[in-house]
Amino acid sequence: MTEVGIALLVVAALLVIVAVVMSRRRSAQTQSMGRAGAAGGDSVDFTAPRPRIAAFHVQGDAAMVTFEVPLPEGDVDAVLADLLVDEAVEVVREKRHSLPIDHVTKVVALAGSDDAPREVGRLGLVTPGELPPPVIGRSPLHFGAIGFDPIDQEFAAGEPEPIPAVADRAKGDDLAPLTDEVRLPKAVDVGLRAQGIDPETMSAGELVRGTLSLFGYQISPGIDDVVSFASKAGQRTLVREDRYEPGGYPEVEEEKLRSFMIEFAASGANRGVFVSDRYGPFGVHQLERREPRVRFITRERLQKFVDAMAVE
Repeated sequence: MTEVGIALLVVAALLVIVAVVMSRRRSAQTQSMGRAGAAGGDSVDFTAPRPRIAAFHVQGDAAMVTFEVPLPEGDVDAVLADLLVDEAVEVVREKRHSLPIDHVTKVVALAGSDDAPREVGRLGLVTPGELPPPVIGRSPLHFGAIGFDPIDQEFAAGEPEPIPAVADRAKGDDLAPLTDEVRLPKAVDVGLRAQGIDPETMSAGELVRGTLSLFGYQISPGIDDVVSFASKAGQRTLVREDRYEPGGYPEVEEEKLRSFMIEFAASGANRGVFVSDRYGPFGVHQLERREPRVRFITRERLQKFVDAMAVE
């Protein structure tokens, strides 16, 4: 009996420990969700997208950092230039642990084409090898504090409008580049370029995925290169891209819409977004009415998607 009593006490003690651990976990999760809500729904571990590094080397007394950032023709926007210089300083800060920079007196940021990168800005150091302190504050590539989440706006706006009829959607009539039809605010243009997306040649999928990352979504790959998942604040959104090829039919085929509905139902995602460079058929509206967790962002809706951010 004594052994049974001891065993029962051990089991009871283990149950108490488990209960305390689970309670603390739930409390931590609740506090995390509360902080996320206070920050406008952003995940507390959100990391703003950073420009990808193409090359780094020290030339003489200059630390040269080249980014995979497409540049516009002519002068570089001052915001983009400042952002890349600041990022170049952070790259040098990270590299200093493995490379000597005691003699470095300037940090130079470059970007543009692989063959001929251009200098976009530089920062002189007051004392060789001593970098300025890190910039404290929200990243310029985090739009959560300056605009509205465009996907949330899509679903909060109620029933979407019907797709208007567009005449002469004949195969062989090549569609114009999106840049000819979609006006981007300067901040969005800068934010896309900083992620390596060229607004002059981007697809609708690149526009949507790049914009979502600016609003705190973590983008993870799906089953192929046109499927991804965008996650934020407990919401998981399936994003499928429909690409247009020159000479192809400029309107999305009905079977692609039906296939996406089946894919969404099987995905387990909270929401589904179908993005296309092409125009949407009238049947899109019927599918959205039937399944309110799905939206189709086709060519004629892209400007509305951009405008919903209210970012200048």
